[in-house]
Amino acid sequence: MNEKPVIVASEGELAGQQWAVDHDPFIVGRGSDCNIVLPERQVSRHHIKITRENGQYYLHDLESKNGTHLNGVQVSGTAPLHDGDEIQIALCVKLLFVGTDATLPLSFEQPTPTGNLLLDVDQRSLTIGGKELDPPLSLAQFRLLHILYEAEGAVVDRDTIVEAVWPGTGGAGVSEQAIDALVRRLRDRLGELDSYEYIVTVRGHGFRLDNEPH
Repeated sequence: MNEKPVIVASEGELAGQQWAVDHDPFIVGRGSDCNIVLPERQVSRHHIKITRENGQYYLHDLESKNGTHLNGVQVSGTAPLHDGDEIQIALCVKLLFVGTDATLPLSFEQPTPTGNLLLDVDQRSLTIGGKELDPPLSLAQFRLLHILYEAEGAVVDRDTIVEAVWPGTGGAGVSEQAIDALVRRLRDRLGELDSYEYIVTVRGHGFRLDNEPH
C-alpha cells in the first residue's frame, strides 16, 4: 500500500524510475523546475500537472505542444486518474500512475515480441530474426521506426511522423520528398537483415509496420 500515489516510468530513458506524487500541483515536463524532468525535446517545459481534489487525483494537460494521452486517448484539459492508468507524454515517454490502494510493481516485463523485428528502445538497437543491425540506425531512422513500432500495425500519418522525427519544427522545411526518402533509407537498412517488406505505404494516409511473423 502506498501513502501517496507513485509515478513509474515504464518506457523511455528513465524506465524503472519512480516518483511519489508528494506535491500539489505535481508538474511533469522538460523544465528543470518540474517534479519529474523528462529530457526529451518533444516534451514541453511544463507538459502536465497532477492535482488532488476531494481525494481524487486529476491529470491536466498544460496546453503542451505535442500532446498528452491517457490510456491511448488524447487529453484536452483535465481527466481523472485511476490506479494503473498509463500517461503518454508527447508519444515518447510512458508513465504509469500507481494509486494509493495499489501495490507498487517491482519491475516491468517487456512484452514478448510476436514478430521477427524487435526494437529495443533503451539500447536503441534493432534485431530481426535474432540478428542485430550493425551499424545501428541513424537517429532519424530510429525515430521513424519507433513511431511505427509503437503503433503496432496501425497507420501513422505523415504529420505524426514529422513531429516524431523532426520534433519542434512544426513541419517547416520538411517536404513530402524528405519523408519518402527517409522511408526508403529505412527500408534499405532493414533489407540488410531481411528482404521482407516491413514498412507498408498506405496511399493517402501514411505508413504502417507489418511485423507479422513470417
